[in-house]
Amino acid sequence: MARQMRSRWDIARVRCVAGALALIGALVATACAGPAAQPSGRSQMPAPGQPSRTLSFGVRAEPNTVASVALRYSGRGDRPTNRMFNAGLVLQDPLNVPHPYLAQEVPQLNTDTWRLLPDGRMETIYRLKPNLSWHDGHALSAADFVFSWEVFSLPEFAVGAASPLSQMEDVLAPDESTVLIRWRTSYPEANAVYDDVLPPLPRHILEAPFRQGGQEAFIVHPFWAAEYVGAGPFSLTRWEPGAFIEGTAFQAHVLGRPKIDRIQVRFIPDENAVLANMLAGELVASFAPRYEQAIVLQQHWEPNHGGTAVLIPTQPRFMHAQLRPEFANPRAVMDLRVRRALAHAIDKPSLDESLFGGRGAVTDSFLTPRTPYYADVDKTIAKYPYDLRRTEQLLNQAGFSKADDGFYAGPEDGRLILEVMRDGGNAYERELAAMADGWRQAGIDTRQSQTVAVNQMGNSELRNSFPAFYSTATGSGGEDNLGSFTTASIPTPANRWNGNNRSAWPNAEYDALWTAFNSTLDRSERNRQAVQMARLLSEELPIIMLYHNFHVVAYQSALRGPDTRGIRDLTVWNVHEWEMS
Repeated sequence: MARQMRSRWDIARVRCVAGALALIGALVATACAGPAAQPSGRSQMPAPGQPSRTLSFGVRAEPNTVASVALRYSGRGDRPTNRMFNAGLVLQDPLNVPHPYLAQEVPQLNTDTWRLLPDGRMETIYRLKPNLSWHDGHALSAADFVFSWEVFSLPEFAVGAASPLSQMEDVLAPDESTVLIRWRTSYPEANAVYDDVLPPLPRHILEAPFRQGGQEAFIVHPFWAAEYVGAGPFSLTRWEPGAFIEGTAFQAHVLGRPKIDRIQVRFIPDENAVLANMLAGELVASFAPRYEQAIVLQQHWEPNHGGTAVLIPTQPRFMHAQLRPEFANPRAVMDLRVRRALAHAIDKPSLDESLFGGRGAVTDSFLTPRTPYYADVDKTIAKYPYDLRRTEQLLNQAGFSKADDGFYAGPEDGRLILEVMRDGGNAYERELAAMADGWRQAGIDTRQSQTVAVNQMGNSELRNSFPAFYSTATGSGGEDNLGSFTTASIPTPANRWNGNNRSAWPNAEYDALWTAFNSTLDRSERNRQAVQMARLLSEELPIIMLYHNFHVVAYQSALRGPDTRGIRDLTVWNVHEWEMS
């Protein structure tokens, strides 16, 4: 049966390769004929010998806001765009090292900048650099951080429930250039309060509408969209809904004026349109291509020194299992034996061969292989090799047996039929088709319930009400994302469906490990706690891991500076230093 499955998947792969070759020809023709129909205001390519000072890059979806912390859930990460317009106390590089940004220095433990108190609490002090200003020229001071804390800590916005904001007791401004953070407990990353943790908010713009009350009115204030004012490398100058965002270099940027004069962020949901634009020279860079488009770029760009496409296997691809009784259909998906049986019925090496030509990173671990202590993770987690005999044993234990038609059925649910919701995209369509084909051959009927399009990613209620499984991904398999599976991260109507624990998996042991992980200062002990969280995820299977998808960073050879190290989507952390020739 396995040989038959691989044969069918090989046929699919051949068809995919043939389609890709046809696509290459079509796209090259498109590129030669002119740019694909995308938003107006395209950046002109430089004349020979004349440097370009405009960076145009493509993203898959239009953000709800360019703020680094959003009051309204978007359902997706917009880090590359947010970085352009925001600044925080410190700046995070791809190796998770904090660098001074608005603050003069990074707090150091056991100094006056980072003190452990006798009762187990802590204090950190960030001293601001002189003469800080917002994009509109108003002075930026410590009081803007105090105001930010007041806004984001409100339970109505469901932002402060997540770590580390939940571990902050208070934020004070002893003077206009000092930010004092009081922590409820010890917190090992108290020296790493980045702009996506506690960004400053401009009091001169937001304090009056905030004091006037009205939560909904504050959320939809123009500041959060086209009138955004930040302190990052670029200031927002234009927002064309459905098309693009533009920004210009901020002259008073605290780390120096960016070397690139202007940016344009284009919203291009179709990955093939992104590819066509890149081949046509319409985009200088993009984080929107997927694996197939990256391969085309490598074949057509790199031999001619036109650019590069870097594949970084850091994005966990997995299936949430529905553990809410009110949504679970069939209810058997709530049975751990059934989930383990299904995991053993996925031929991941063949899936990798079908999707990535064997270049992918199939896994049973949420944490990426780039994790420094991954060897310990790999030794500890439960694994589910392709084994249909084990699938049969587990399903039999759960009360299912094969009927005359070769499909499993049980006394309560009848035929075992799995409905799977998935994210939009051609690769994910092939992914689900391959898995469904394998499950059906194993005797497990499978159907696609719904596709979540790019413009539906912010509909969190939809993304949490799937029947059996939801095939999706997250930005990175870093340890900071382990908090996505805590009980506090379960989306509910009460918290506006905010949170990434879409399976609604409650596990007290996991919660305790996460709490300890965020209060332990010893790095080796934190590693152990993260390993144990990875173990619980693999044993209890609120998610069934598939592989680590590729984060693609594609850019023309004229652009210098993108940083592709590390395990997080922080390629643009140093955008103020990027240069174009």
